[in-house]
Order: sequence, then C-alpha cells, then structure tokens
Amino acid sequence: MNRVHAVIAKTLAMLLGRAKALGPWQARAVAFGLGVMAVFAMPPVYQIYLLVPAFSGLLWLSAYAPSRWKAFVVGWFFGAGFFAASLYWVSFALLVEAEKFAWLIPFAIVGFGVGLGLYVALCALAVHMTRGSLTAKAMVLAGSWAFLEWVRSWLLTGLPWNPVGSVWAFSDAVLQGAAIGGVFGLSLITVLAAASVGAVADDAPKMGRAPRILSGLAFLALILIWGYGDQRLATASDEMVPDVRLRLVQPNIPQSEKWRPDLRERNMMAQIELGSAPPHGDDPQPTHIIWAETSAPFFIENHAAWRRLVAAATPPGGLTILGAPRMFSDNTAGKLMNVANSLMAIDEYGAVTDVYDKFHLVPFGEYVPFSDWLPLDKITQGQGSFTPGPGPRTLNLKGLPPVSPLICYEIIFPHEVSDPDQRPQWLLNITNDAWYGKTAGPYQHFVNARLRAVEEGLPTVRVAFTGVSGIIDAYGRVHKKLALGEKGFIDGGLPRAIEHPGLYARLGNVVPVSLSIILAVLGFLLGSFTINRPAR
Repeated sequence: MNRVHAVIAKTLAMLLGRAKALGPWQARAVAFGLGVMAVFAMPPVYQIYLLVPAFSGLLWLSAYAPSRWKAFVVGWFFGAGFFAASLYWVSFALLVEAEKFAWLIPFAIVGFGVGLGLYVALCALAVHMTRGSLTAKAMVLAGSWAFLEWVRSWLLTGLPWNPVGSVWAFSDAVLQGAAIGGVFGLSLITVLAAASVGAVADDAPKMGRAPRILSGLAFLALILIWGYGDQRLATASDEMVPDVRLRLVQPNIPQSEKWRPDLRERNMMAQIELGSAPPHGDDPQPTHIIWAETSAPFFIENHAAWRRLVAAATPPGGLTILGAPRMFSDNTAGKLMNVANSLMAIDEYGAVTDVYDKFHLVPFGEYVPFSDWLPLDKITQGQGSFTPGPGPRTLNLKGLPPVSPLICYEIIFPHEVSDPDQRPQWLLNITNDAWYGKTAGPYQHFVNARLRAVEEGLPTVRVAFTGVSGIIDAYGRVHKKLALGEKGFIDGGLPRAIEHPGLYARLGNVVPVSLSIILAVLGFLLGSFTINRPAR
C-alpha cells in the first residue's frame, strides 16, 4: 500500500510541476479545458472520475498563479468552459425561430460562460489568497464552490443549473444525502474529494500525512453517505395514495409546430386522444389527466367549446390539469391586461376549478430584463412579457392530496418549491422541453426534479411536452417515465410523501451554507498556521 501511495504521490508531483511551468495563456487554455471536462461528469454522461483531474487542476492553477489577478482569470476561464459546456443546449431554443434569433447563439453561449464563470473566478481567488498548503487550499476551494453555488441560486434571479452534487443522480443511494444537506451539501463533499487528490502532491514538508488524511476523510464521507442512503432505501415505503391514478400525457409535438394557429386543432385533439385512450394492459382507469406546460397554446379559459372537449375526456369525478396562458385584468402590475404562464384544473363539466400562475419567470424567455434599455424581444411566442404569480402555492384539487405546482424551471431552485406555511403532499412540475431538442438539457432538468423530491421528502410528478416525463417517489426513485422524443402516456399511482422529512426539508440551505463557510474558514486558518506556502 505504501508503494501505491508513493507512485500516486510521485505522479501527482510530476503533474503539479508541469502545471507550475505553464505560461499565463497556457494555464488559461488548460483551465478552460478542465472546465469543459468537468461537465462530462454531469447527467446524462456521469463520468464522475473526471472531476478529480478537473478540480485538482483548478486547485493547482489557482494556488500557483503568479498573482491574484492571474489566479482570478484562470478560475474565470475554468468557469467559462464549465458553464458554456453546461448550457450549450440553450442555443437550440434560439433555432426554433432561427431567422430572428440564431444570431444570438454565440452571444448566449459566451454570455453564460463569461457571466457565470465569475463565480469560479472568485473561488480561484479565494484559493490563491489562502496561505500555506494545498490541503488548506483544497478546503477553501470546496467551501467557496458550494457557497457560491448557493449564491448562484438566487443572485440576479438565480440560475442553479448543474450543481456538482447532481453528478450522483445515477446512484439512488448517494442521492439520499440531499435529504440532509441538499444538493449543495453533496457538491461540498464531492468537490472536496476531487480537489483533495490534488493536495496529495503538496510539497510543503510540514504537512506530512495531512493531504492523504484529508483525501481519505473526504472519500470516507462519500462512502458514509452511500451507506446512509442504502439503509434509508432499504426501509423506504412503496405505499401509494389510495384512489388516485394519474395519466401523464406527452404529445411530443415539435416546438416549431406548437403555436401555429393552423395546427391548433390537430395538436389539441392529439392530446385529448392520448388522455382518453384505454389504459395499457390491465392497468386501472386514470382518475386525473395531466398535460404539459402551455399544452393549450391559447387562452382556453375564454374558449368554452375547447373546455367542453377537454371535459369530455376528463374522468368522472376527476380533473384534467393542463398548462395554458391566462389573461387577466390587474392594475397592480401597472398594466390593464396581463398574461400569465398558468396551470389550470378543468373538471368533467368544463369549469376551471383552480389556477396557478408561474412566479419565477425565465429571463429573455418569458420577460426581457431592463426592457426599457434592451432592444430585444423575448424568444417565446406572443407579444410582451408574462406577469409573474405571487409565489409558491399549495392547491387543494378535487380528489388529490395538497399539491405544489411548478412550471418549467421553477423546479431547479432548491428549497423554493413549496409554501413553507402549508406543506404539500407532492410536487407537480409541468414543462416544455421541446425547445431544446435531444440535448443534455431535458435530462438535467429531470434530475433537478429528482433532487427536489429527495430534498423535500415529496413525490414529484413531471409532465413534459416532450421528455422526460415521469413519476418520482419521495426518495428520488423513478417509478415510471417516458423517454425524450417519445409520444404517448403513462398511467401510475401517486407515491406517498415522507411523514417526517429529512433535515434539509426542515432547515433548508442553512445546513449546506453553514458547512461550506465552516470548511472554508477552517482551510483559511489551517493555511495561516503553516510556514511554507506556494510561490506567488
């Protein structure tokens, strides 16, 4: 074993030496490549071993940069590579109306990379400013990374896409760690483990076995999380809510055809037929039908004839729940007429029994920030911006347990998916991933739904205009799903919520944010007590 450690340490020391010898632009190019490399650990690829060279390399390049500014820039390049590769699929939305928006593609990709890359630049700066050993710096890197993932979830409306903790979605057991510390807690441990390998190359004599101890503890923490999750799943309940049978309708209609007036009848009837089709095999009849976001691409609330057609396909005593734009009058928003991106429940008589308006709107997709200064249109159909709803709500729909509806990317925001004063019994996420084609985006969106289920201890039902649709239990396990690009429906029961949810559901981001700050402060203090430090 000692020989293995020696070989590993020697190899890492050689790589570290080469990293130190890189010129400024060589270091930036390598950092950009490492950022792209880290994305291959994300869903749906899951090559998580690539996080070790990615974060060890970021640790070295940040620690041994000649100056604070150069450390900041090398982190910026890592972040640019990471976020440009993470969010490449957004460009597919700009191709739906290519004649109007294709020219924005390079600006969007570069904008995401440069803008969000600033978070990693701050991590690299914190690493560089920490005195002493790579062990201390690895602690600061992990703590600052997880802390800034949390900041990224709310600053400037927030975009917490691809947190590092999501790499564990392939393992139901490890994913259970989100019940304690949320996805940001998983990110903290994962980055620490990946960066701690690079700390083994530390050339500070006084550190002794400290780098190996840190690396061992980080990987031990991951093993303990797996053990906890495995035990949690072994005692998990598979109980379903009685007398509830859901049908999820996925029409798989291309985005370019969705809003065309001449295809409205065809598209609506396709969904009505899927909703009213006989069940597969010996499956019982559904009690509730669920369509996707803006599955009715017009103001169906004002069209009694279409509501009657939907009602005719609605199960007796049940509901059809669908997405549609909604027009309403409200002077509080400064406009006489407002349009919301809404979810509506229609009963068997064609009446709209309840409504939910999306509150977390997509910048440039559903509204244009600083519209008085930016000469741009939103990329979605229709004139003007949507009006946001009041926030998370719990609806009491006929025949169903209390539910928190979420439209599209509202599901990606940790601990912002339900009304804290009225805990629901399940989450319903309707979305339209047809914008993004067969890219990584829809798969990553589905993983976000699984993470929210584990964090909140609530089953989550996700219905997409095209994949991935599915029924997820309160442990993040997928009971049934429809694949991306598949037309059809799935019938299934509604899993029960966990009666006593985990620590994260009760305390929220207090747990991972506190641990991130503590780890970063401990790393900074540890570095202050070491004599040797990397050359500046």
